[in-house]
Order: sequence, then structure tokens, then C-alpha cells
Amino acid sequence: MTASALSFREPAVADRTPAAPETAQPAARRGVAVTLRRLAKSFDGGEPVLRGLDLHIPVGQFVAIVGRSGCGKSTLLRLILGLEAPSEGVVALNGDDRQPDGGTRRIMFQEPRLLPWARVLDNVAVGLGRDGSRARRRERAATVLGEVGLAAKAGNWPATLSGGQRQRVALARALVSRPALLALDEPLGALDALTRIEMQAMIERLWQDQRFTAILVTHDVSEAVALADRILVMEDGGISLDVTVDAPRPRRRGDPDLAALEGRILDQLLDARP
Repeated sequence: MTASALSFREPAVADRTPAAPETAQPAARRGVAVTLRRLAKSFDGGEPVLRGLDLHIPVGQFVAIVGRSGCGKSTLLRLILGLEAPSEGVVALNGDDRQPDGGTRRIMFQEPRLLPWARVLDNVAVGLGRDGSRARRRERAATVLGEVGLAAKAGNWPATLSGGQRQRVALARALVSRPALLALDEPLGALDALTRIEMQAMIERLWQDQRFTAILVTHDVSEAVALADRILVMEDGGISLDVTVDAPRPRRRGDPDLAALEGRILDQLLDARP
């Protein structure tokens, strides 16, 4: 999944935002319900990437989407985020298909995409745009850095951080505005195994605390089983399997029921081999 690089820069002069009633904490949001009706997408008149897809994701659900490369996972995520327009059908948030946003939707990519000229605190504050004064944005960013365990790194440059720390900064930037929907596009794919497990636990904890709706695109079936309430297997532009993961949290790795579910999903993917 591609997107243009961030280009936000803090002004060199003091912030002159007029004083106004504001709080350091953005208003709390619940998750958002996502409904897709006969959603289809093709590019340049080619074969459809998505074919008449119908789907409903309830408020606050954690959904994982798995599938082979080219099956339409990232295209589906971009349509839900409003980064692409459907060729047919609609995407509705809480029943509204006019694509309202106002900070509702955020995404975390596989690459952290941090601004190398900005310190960690200001990289997180980018997620608030121009909402409130610079002091308030930085105050909120500091709070969220604490939530991801990086309060002590606020003044560091991104280049001094490990890969896992950079991804935690990216996660803080995505969550600093308290979005109702967080999309995760292979965000942990480049991390080593132990760091990946730690990040999975952090994402789960923050989701449980904030109750945003989460949509994870991943090639890692074990990651999907560890994190999601529900797993969608995509094949050829559609959903071939939709399963609920009703195992209690926190989930224990090696649990036989989870291993059986992982095997079922892998069998589905392998049966779809071209």
C-alpha cells in the first residue's frame, strides 16, 4: 500500500493561534461501524480488484484481513479510509456514505514514515494537524508517548531509535487524535519476532483501552489469530472465509484451539493457490 510522504513542518516562529477554550485531551470517541454495500473497484478499465463486496464491521470490532498478495486487501483498506473512490457501491461509516472524517480514520503503515528533521515529540504531534495550539498538541503528544512507553525518548531524533521504537512512535502518531477507526497495513512486518510480539500486545492493550474499530491487513495468520475478534480471508476480490475468534484475552500462544483455527485459515489460503 502506497501513500504520499508526510510533509507537515512546524513553524519556525512562535505559534500565534488565538487563545480559545481547549483541553489537552481530545474528546473521547467510540469506534465507528463500517458498512460496505456492493463495493467494487477496478483500475484503468482492467479486471476488478474488488467484486461486489458486502461487509459490516460493528463498532469497536478488531478485524484482521489475510490473503495472498494481489487479492485486494490493501485496496479494500484504502477504500474504507477514503483514499480511493469505489468504482461501484458505497462505504458507509455509522450508516453515513458521505465519507465524513474529522479525524475519524487513521492508518499505521509497515514503514514508520517519521519526519527525520523533527524530534520524536513533534513527530507524534503531527497526528493532530493544526488542532489547538502548539503547546497543547505537544502536551497531548507527550501523553500518548507515555502510553506507548516512550516518554523518555520525546526529545530524541528518529534516527537514534530502534526499529521497534520507531514503530511505537508511528503508533502514537496514529492514535494521538483518538480516532474512531485505526487501519493497520502490515505495521509489524519488518520487526524481529520478539519485538513483533511486544508490539502486538501493545496494540491489543491500546485497542482495549480506547475501543476504536481496528482493521489489520497482514500476511501473518498467527498475528491475525492473536489479535482479531474476526478474520476475513480474501481471494480474487472477495471474501472466501469469515470466522469469529471467540478465544478469551489475553490469548496464550500455542493454545490448541487457536492452532486449529490458524490451520483452518492456512488450509483455505493454500487451497486457493494459483
